[in-house]
Amino acid sequence: MSRTRTPVVEGWFAGDGDDFRLLGTRCAACASVFFPREDAHCRNPLCSGGDLEEVPLSPRGRVWSYTDSRYRPPSPYVTDPELPWEPYTLIAVELKPERIVVLGQAAPGTTVADLAVGTEVQVVPGVLNQDAATIWTTWHWRPTGVGA
Repeated sequence: MSRTRTPVVEGWFAGDGDDFRLLGTRCAACASVFFPREDAHCRNPLCSGGDLEEVPLSPRGRVWSYTDSRYRPPSPYVTDPELPWEPYTLIAVELKPERIVVLGQAAPGTTVADLAVGTEVQVVPGVLNQDAATIWTTWHWRPTGVGA
């Protein structure tokens, strides 16, 4: 039986391989870009509001901040207590063209030792979780090899 690939959140990302992108929205009135996407109204408090259009975000950015998660999260987060806890790295990435910072997990195998503020990273498809029927897809940030 093949498993269904299902986005963790529908409409937040699209594509595959080099065409993979996070999807945001841009306000036609003030040009502010938002992620997660906004469908109702412009979140810029200085804007009187305008039409919002879906836009693919820049595929590369620079590490703005990072940390690692070395403990099992408390309730209400669900983790299987029978499985060992595996630490993971979180990265806040500045996307300069959009003037926003986007948070996400680092690609598997990337640790805080691989990062520095200013390191270039690229958004790539990722897997958050999987079971017998579903592969829950998300995004990860992967260093490109370009330093700070």
